[in-house]
Amino acid sequence: MDVELARTFLEIVRARSFARAAEQLNLSQTAVSARIRTLEQRLGRPLFIRNKNGASLTGAGEQFLRYAPMLVQLWQRARHQVAVPAGRRAVLTLGGELNLWRPWLIEWLHWMRRSAPDVALRVQLEVPDSLTDQVSTGALDVAVMYAPQYRPGARVELLLEEKLVLVTTNPDAKQIDPDSYVYVDWGSEFAHHHELSFPIDNHPGLFVSHGPLALTYILEAGGAGYFRQRVVAPYVAAGKLHIIAGAPSFFYPVYAVCSAQADDELIKLALDGLRSVAAVDQGDRILASVASSLV
Repeated sequence: MDVELARTFLEIVRARSFARAAEQLNLSQTAVSARIRTLEQRLGRPLFIRNKNGASLTGAGEQFLRYAPMLVQLWQRARHQVAVPAGRRAVLTLGGELNLWRPWLIEWLHWMRRSAPDVALRVQLEVPDSLTDQVSTGALDVAVMYAPQYRPGARVELLLEEKLVLVTTNPDAKQIDPDSYVYVDWGSEFAHHHELSFPIDNHPGLFVSHGPLALTYILEAGGAGYFRQRVVAPYVAAGKLHIIAGAPSFFYPVYAVCSAQADDELIKLALDGLRSVAAVDQGDRILASVASSLV
């Protein structure tokens, strides 16, 4: 199928109008209509109902909408794979959740540059649902995330169980203070265990969905919150943050979701790097645990 037919279909869905879609695509309305006629002929079903208010999807159009983005993504991936940069033998695409860019993905990038300088890298940060979809369709080789959904065309491997610890800028704090507590959204599992550990309905006044943003705020304005132990370790060592003694900690597993459509050699390379980063992380945690026991 000509991918431009799928692109045109998606633009009409977005614009809800053949005329507006034609403007966005810099085509005549006749050309847009001809593309959709061709698409409908190939699928054997009408996709749009056109009226004076614009265009709406038929039942078949709603069904095709599930697949059209995948077609475009696969085409983009094919173009990227064909266009391997000069001097590189392959392209590896990896995605990660926003909360994982530091230090996980940064350290993985360093590892890849040292270990496989002849492999071109494409890295992107996305929300979990998008990452899972792109891996299952082959648009990404690997995605690193916390709570993957199992999909056909992908396999999931556990990399590491990180730990979320409660830290504060107040060295005298013994428990959560609702007035200064920042609730960081670490997902549904964290929310469940957090509620069990803190059954009192205290409704923190600040809710943040991105860990690094919440940490930056707390370091600047003061307060407390749950963060990944390895990320806050330097601040604890410097006396800028303090772990609240006796507060519960929560395990937070990190997974690699691998595309079944990707090259096995590239997948192995990516996983070797991620496991290397995980091994360093595990070592840091053991050292931190030993050091704390000696205090």
